[in-house]
Amino acid sequence: MQAPTLRDVYRAKKTIAPHIPRTPLHYSSGLSEMLDSEVYLKHDEHLPLGAFKGRGGINLLANLSDEEKDRGLITASSGNHGQSMASACKLFGVKAIIGLPVDANPNKVAAMRALGAELVFHGADFDAARLHCETLAKEEGYRFVHPVNDPLLIAGVGTQALETLEDLPDVQVLMLPLGGGSGVSGACIVAKGIDPSIEVLAVQSEQAPAGYLSWKQGEIVETEMNTFAEGVATRSGYELAQSIIRELLDDFLLVSDEEIHRAIGTLVDKAHTLAEGAGATALAGAIRYPEKVRGKKVAITVSGGNITADQLSKSLEVYRS
Repeated sequence: MQAPTLRDVYRAKKTIAPHIPRTPLHYSSGLSEMLDSEVYLKHDEHLPLGAFKGRGGINLLANLSDEEKDRGLITASSGNHGQSMASACKLFGVKAIIGLPVDANPNKVAAMRALGAELVFHGADFDAARLHCETLAKEEGYRFVHPVNDPLLIAGVGTQALETLEDLPDVQVLMLPLGGGSGVSGACIVAKGIDPSIEVLAVQSEQAPAGYLSWKQGEIVETEMNTFAEGVATRSGYELAQSIIRELLDDFLLVSDEEIHRAIGTLVDKAHTLAEGAGATALAGAIRYPEKVRGKKVAITVSGGNITADQLSKSLEVYRS
C-alpha cells in the first residue's frame, strides 16, 4: 500500500464536496482561558453521521470500480467507520455488511440499521470483528474494506485537517485522537505537506495503547484494550497509518479513561459541545499536558458526538467530582 499524498487529499476534497459539508472551526474562549492558549475546536461532530469518518467512506465508494461495487462491501467497525460505510453504500447503491463487536454502541448500531446495512455481531472488540469479516470476505467474495489500511479512507479523512488549515492558516498545533490512525495520519500528510513547522500531536487512551506502542517501538504491536471510548478502542496498530505517523508525527500522548470522561464534561461546561469519548480524547491530552499547547494557536479535533446517555451521565459525574 502506498501512502496518500497531499494531492490525493485535495482530490478527495473535490470528490466529497457535493456530499459532505465543511465543518466549523470555532474559537473557544473558555478553553483558551483554561489552557492559556488560543484554542479552536474543529467540530466534526456536526457532520450528518456525527463523526469525521463519513469523509473517508464517500471518497472510497466514489473511487471503486463497478466490479467491486457489484460484489458488495464488508468491513468492521466499533461504530463510526461502520456508519460511514453504510451511508456511502446507500448513496452509491452498494450492499454493505458491517461487522461489529457484540457490545457495540447501540446508538451507532441503530444508525447503521437505518442506513440499510446488514450487521454481523462477532467477538468482544473491534479487532475480533475485523478478523471475522476478513474471513467472510474470502469465503463469500465481498470486497473487504480495512477501516484503516486504505489510502482512499486516509485521504478522505485528511480533508478535515485541510479545512482547518484553510480556515486558520497560522495554526501552530493540531491535536487529534488516535484509534486506528486514519485521522492522525491524514492530518500529518496535510500539515507537513503545507507547512512542516505545524506540530501534529496524537492522543490515545492508555487503556488501549496499541497505536502508541506501535509508534514508539517502530513495529506493529498488539495489546490489551479496555477503554470505554469505542472510537479509540483498538488492540493493534495498523501498517499504513503507522508508516505515515512514524515519519511525520511530532508526538504521541496517552491519557486515562477518567481524563477522557472529564474532558467530555469540560467540553459541555466550557465549550457548549457534546462529544463522545473519542471526540474528547484530544482535549484530554491538552489538559493533561498543558505545556504542549501553552501560548500557542491550537486546533483540537472533536472527532465525533455519538455518545450514549449513560456515557454522558458517567462523564458529568466524573467532571463534577
